[in-house]
Amino acid sequence: MAVTMADITKLRKMTGAGMMDCKNALTEAEGDFDKAMEIIRKKGQAVAAKRSDREASEGCVLAKSTGDFAVIIALKCETDFVAQNADFVKLTQDILDLAVANKCKTLDEVKALPMGKGTVQDAVVDRSGITGEKMELDGYMTVEGVNTMVYNHMNRNSLCTIAAFNKAVDEQLAKQVCMQIAAMNPIAIDEAGVPEDVKQKEIDVAIEKTKAEQVQKAVEAALKKAGINPAHVDSEDHMESNMAKGWITAEDVAKAKEIIATVSAEKAAHLPEQMIQNIAKGRLGKFLKEVCLLNQEDIMDGKKTVREVLKEADPELQITDFKRFTLRAE
Repeated sequence: MAVTMADITKLRKMTGAGMMDCKNALTEAEGDFDKAMEIIRKKGQAVAAKRSDREASEGCVLAKSTGDFAVIIALKCETDFVAQNADFVKLTQDILDLAVANKCKTLDEVKALPMGKGTVQDAVVDRSGITGEKMELDGYMTVEGVNTMVYNHMNRNSLCTIAAFNKAVDEQLAKQVCMQIAAMNPIAIDEAGVPEDVKQKEIDVAIEKTKAEQVQKAVEAALKKAGINPAHVDSEDHMESNMAKGWITAEDVAKAKEIIATVSAEKAAHLPEQMIQNIAKGRLGKFLKEVCLLNQEDIMDGKKTVREVLKEADPELQITDFKRFTLRAE
């Protein structure tokens, strides 16, 4: 049977597929809309399987709050062109609305929600078939509290934050906290929330860095005392190039290598342990100030910490949870 433009338009509205895809599906299904929709759905499954090894690094990130419950969700795709498509953004918003309405706690719960004639996951696969790109749901995060706030950075749908509070909070202050999370990327509310393995790793790195710096200082002092510029002999390449330029002699290089080897070994063997530990602890403190939300300098008032800003607004106000998701590498 002949396929009419009215039928093609109707199927396109039902599925969001392209005109030619709709025409071909209706032709193959001999005008049966249910069969045509199944053909389009199977095409989406085929595209999804074919492109499963591709990287979905673009997408749409959205957030929503219902007062005591807030959610971030990301629907990823391969290109910015698809990510900016109105239908793609609408699908992300529809999925987010469903997730919030059902107070889903996990991504698997979201994927299993009914949508259209299938599930949310089916809808994502169908859209993959329409665009020809790999798509996947990711970044599903939730917070709960007496009050919650969301923030979509510059409304670009690529970075969102959510925060929960222990009591009602001024909307502008709550938004400011979410903006702080977006800008400064904290990993915990305070020191207690930083995992012990993360702290230990920072201490280990700080100890090694401090030891290397102490050895380097001793080497540089010895080189200067011997009349050799440390910058001229800080690597094999520099030694070679500086000899070629006539800045140092072969004798200088030999002497420098001997000094570096001897002083490095001697200094490393006699480093004061307590001093190293103290410096490392100081570096850990600096790290915790940078990564703990309450310890960070407030982005709106650099003279105060986030903790101080909250205390001034309400001594009893507390941030109880927060989440942050971005598509961009940092």
